[in-house]
Amino acid sequence: MILPYHHKMPKMSDSVFIAPNAVVSGDVEIGDESSIWFGTVIRGDVAPTRIGNRVNIQDLTMLHQSPNNTLLIEDDVTIGHQATIHSAVLRKNCLIGMGSLILDGAEIGGGAFIGAGSLVPPGKVIPPNVLAFGRPAKVVRPLNDHDLKEMARIRREYVEKGQAYKQVIENQKL
Repeated sequence: MILPYHHKMPKMSDSVFIAPNAVVSGDVEIGDESSIWFGTVIRGDVAPTRIGNRVNIQDLTMLHQSPNNTLLIEDDVTIGHQATIHSAVLRKNCLIGMGSLILDGAEIGGGAFIGAGSLVPPGKVIPPNVLAFGRPAKVVRPLNDHDLKEMARIRREYVEKGQAYKQVIENQKL
């Protein structure tokens, strides 16, 4: 469901897949080949949300903001199932593990991997290309080649899956 809020309608590329039971409202922009999966809620009713290209926001995720704090998700980001992202910055190629909470003012560095179930507290900065895990999240180690290849595989597969689901929905409308 795509809804306006105070005369602001979400803007997105024609190549975006939005699951039929996802909700996207208000001041939200979504880039090319991104995918918004089943049960996800993205509310742009407090501040803007900007989502880059080839971002996958997996099932049951919640994106929201605090006043005057834009939520920014750069290109090629993966957000796992049931994550909550609130007025944070997610840099290019990072991966947020399922069930994680990323809070106001946190910044996840490019290529960083936040382990499942982690809590990144307000204002915390996770450097690029590391694995961070825990509650609160702490850097565990640098990422290795296997980690980087797996993250790239996940991004690629979600672009492909999103486009396949988009085609199924478009064919049903005929």
